[in-house]
Amino acid sequence: MHLDAQDDPAIAAEVDRLLARRTRDIRLKGEIKRLFRARIWSQTAKIIRAWMVWVALLDVLTLALNMLILPRGVALSMLLPGAIVPPVATAVVLIWRKPQAPWLQTASLIAGMFLILLSVALVGVSAGGEFYERHLNIMLFVAITAIIIFGIPLAWTVTIAALALGLYLVFQLQNPAIELGSAVAATLFFASGIFATVAARRIMTILAQKTFLFELRDRHRVAELAKANDRLELLARTDPLTGIANRRWMTERLDHLWGSGRCCPNGAAMLMCDIDHFKKLNDHLGHAEGDRCLVEVAKIIQENVRRDRDHVARYGGEEFLLLLPGVNEEEAVSVAERIRKSVEAAAFPNPGSRVSRRVTLSIGVAVQKADDSISPEQLQRQADAALYLAKQTGRNRVLLHMAESSGRKHIGSTR
Repeated sequence: MHLDAQDDPAIAAEVDRLLARRTRDIRLKGEIKRLFRARIWSQTAKIIRAWMVWVALLDVLTLALNMLILPRGVALSMLLPGAIVPPVATAVVLIWRKPQAPWLQTASLIAGMFLILLSVALVGVSAGGEFYERHLNIMLFVAITAIIIFGIPLAWTVTIAALALGLYLVFQLQNPAIELGSAVAATLFFASGIFATVAARRIMTILAQKTFLFELRDRHRVAELAKANDRLELLARTDPLTGIANRRWMTERLDHLWGSGRCCPNGAAMLMCDIDHFKKLNDHLGHAEGDRCLVEVAKIIQENVRRDRDHVARYGGEEFLLLLPGVNEEEAVSVAERIRKSVEAAAFPNPGSRVSRRVTLSIGVAVQKADDSISPEQLQRQADAALYLAKQTGRNRVLLHMAESSGRKHIGSTR
């Protein structure tokens, strides 16, 4: 069964309210009642089907044995009423193989039980003599076993009990071997036992319902705890200001991607972006404008990368780190230039900047080729070195880190 109760605050509140009651006062209603019935249906249906098969087999075996050991006339008188049980039990089994409309399940079980009890009683009534009283007692035993093991609603259980006692009283009143007072007294005696059984069945049902309520409550609490943990996990890996990933997430992501020693078979590029003269923006316009600038720059960066492949994080302060899998130097520089121009075109004010009256970016680019084998730390150091030189040579530019075949490194610039 699919339980969605942990996602419904109203159901969770009702569960807590019911569990605050005394056990004997628990009453399931509405959606919780529906969930409980759906929860126990499979087990209840299996028990009912097994019981029906058991009763049908016993009936057939008993009739066969009677044909062997009883006088032919007595055995034949039992045959016709006894033949009612197998087809009735089979019909109930077929109806309870899968969930049906509630009215059909109720009607099939109550009608089936009535016909089975009537059949058992008629076997004795037809045979007469000692079999009369014996089969009425057997009928009550059959009813009691059903009451004990059927996990059905209380109204159904009471109906079965009433049918059994009603049949017993009717046939005992017609029993020529006993007086009226004895018939009534015997009915009252068996009634006390049957209704004690019904009371025990009710307690078992309430305990099952309480267990179900505990299950719902535990599911709700586990779901709430999981949501809280997810929120904490999200907070731990997300920059609260810009909403993008933070340094911790990026570090873990790089470690994961380089777990096999190389990021990806087609290489990767790393971009280090830094907002030029960001401290002066805060000094002139205040930290609120500085925060707004960070949020807008983060949005622009995300708009200029592939959301399904590229990774973006606020790496610290006014720095952003990007990892672009599967791109070459030309493509990496193109993306960096697109980001730089987009930020400059957005025209966010930065009156204290010595580069421009608008917010600008300096970007360092480093590329790992397909046949390179370097660590993410090395690639990041190369991007950082390119960024450093971009800032030293005037800012608002993109510089690509390059390495000559001799092993000496130099910086190629793009603007």
